[in-house]
Formats: sequence, C-alpha cells, structure tokens
Amino acid sequence: MHKYILISFLFLLALKPGEVYCQKASDTLSIEDPVLLDFYTDADSPHKGRTRLIAGGTLGLYPLSMYWLYTQWYQNYPTSSFHFFNDNKEWEGMDKFAHVWDAYSIAKPLMHSFRWAGHGEKRSTLYASGIAFLYQTTVEVFDGFSAEWGFSGGDFLANTAGAAFFAGQQLLWNEQKITLKYSFRRTDYAQYRPELLGSNLPEEILKDYNGLTYWASINPRSFSSHDLKFPKWISIGIGFGAEGMTGGHENVIENNGRNIPEFERYRQYYFGLDLDLARVDFKSKFLNGFFRVINVIHLPAPALEIRTNRKPVWHWLYF
Repeated sequence: MHKYILISFLFLLALKPGEVYCQKASDTLSIEDPVLLDFYTDADSPHKGRTRLIAGGTLGLYPLSMYWLYTQWYQNYPTSSFHFFNDNKEWEGMDKFAHVWDAYSIAKPLMHSFRWAGHGEKRSTLYASGIAFLYQTTVEVFDGFSAEWGFSGGDFLANTAGAAFFAGQQLLWNEQKITLKYSFRRTDYAQYRPELLGSNLPEEILKDYNGLTYWASINPRSFSSHDLKFPKWISIGIGFGAEGMTGGHENVIENNGRNIPEFERYRQYYFGLDLDLARVDFKSKFLNGFFRVINVIHLPAPALEIRTNRKPVWHWLYF
C-alpha cells in the first residue's frame, strides 16, 4: 500500500499543474465531452479529462496486477528480510531478456496514452519510461522480500535497459525502428514441474521460458530513404530462446516422487522475417490501433533456428 501511495504521489508531481489544470471548463471527465471520447486523435495540448483517465487507469491497474503477480509467483513461498540474489546464470539468460521486454512493452502503450492526452512526444516518452521502470522495480522489491529469490542486480539492469531502449529510440527518432517482441508456444517441460513452469496456459506463458522467444525486429525501411523498394511492413527478426530447462541453474531428476527425464539444455538463435503491420494504413482507425497494440508479439513468419547443440533448422512458419 505504501508503494501504491508513493507512485500515485510521484505521478501527480510529474504533471505540471500549469499545463494540466489550466483548461477550459468542458475539459473534464464528462462523457458529453467529444474530445474525451475521441480515442483516435491526440490532443494538441494537455487535456485534463484524458489525463485523469490515464492516471486512474494506471494507478488502478498497478495494485491489481501486483496482486495477480503475487498469487501467481510469490504466494506459495515464505517471506524473509530484504536481501540480494545473483541469478545472472539462471534459465540460460532468458529471464534477463524477459525483463528487458517487460519494461519496453509497458513503456510503449503508456507513451501513446500520454501523447493521446496531449503531453507531447518528449514528455510522454519520459513519463512512460519512468513508470515502466518504477513498475518493474516494484517486482524486484517483491523478489527482495521472498525467501526463494532476492533483489537481483541483473534484473534491475535489464529493467533499466528495456525502459532506456524504448526512450532512446523515441527521443532520437520519434519512432521505434527496432521493436522488441516475443512469441510463445507450449512445451512438454511444464508437466514435470508445474509449480515452477506453470500448471495451465496463463501460468506457462508467464513461467515457462522453454516456450518463449524474444525478438528484436529491425525495420530496414525506417533506416533508409523512402526510395528503398522494400515493404515497410516487413522487418528482419533476430530472436533468442532456450530449451531443455526444468530448473533455473540446473535440471532436476526428480520432483514430488516423479522421475524427470534427463534433458539437454541448449540455447536457440533465430534469424528470419517479421510482420510489422503497425506500419500499414488499413484505412480503419480500429485496425490501425489494433495492430499497433499487438505489435509487441512476433507473428508467425519464416525463420532459421540455430541451436547450440545440433544443426540449424529451417521453419517455414515460426511463432
């Protein structure tokens, strides 16, 4: 609760009163305000009603998401005094990519929301990146009070990198020329340690690193002149994954009286195409917004997989 109040206070301080509240009387949360209900057009100047919507939504989702994360991740483990923990060699590095992607993907929609509320490109970027960083830091504090884990300096740096990677591109280019994405597929590993890797699909998406791939989607068209005859909606995808993991540092051979097969741990590197449909004008505000929202997900596309333990594998469609 103290963290919730602190973030609320910092958020309100970040918005300069002279810019936010010196608005006309109609600039409120009234549903009769046509500007408030226009979700497809950015405000020219800070809009009080829109800002309140973002503040309320952000501050409302924060405790709800923290509670959900607690029930999924921490509830079954004892607490302890605050301590540090070095997990840099766990999960073949997958958890560090996860933290980078998490911070990046939180900042991205927040920036669009603040820009919609009329706070400008630079200020919206800084607000969004700062909130993403604070949100992820809260998770690290949770880890610090958990007997099972601890505050990880590596995770903290990864969170910082994700927020900074988003902010740096936005401030430098006013766009994301390199988009961070992820994809997920179900694996057979979760059945052996469901308490660690997930016992159902939502838990597996959160916990099973075997099925996750993190991507850097590089858009060639955005790095060159518009005369380049290359579709703007096709990007080059570079992905990283790992498989064969039933434990963080090493695999286990038994769990709750059940023998676990001996899996070989290996890393995966992917090189292929990616569909950046957020760059396509569908002549529909809804579709344009929809594809912008899901642009953090790598859609199925051809890819070459290079594994550290065997020959390369070609996938005509890899998600």
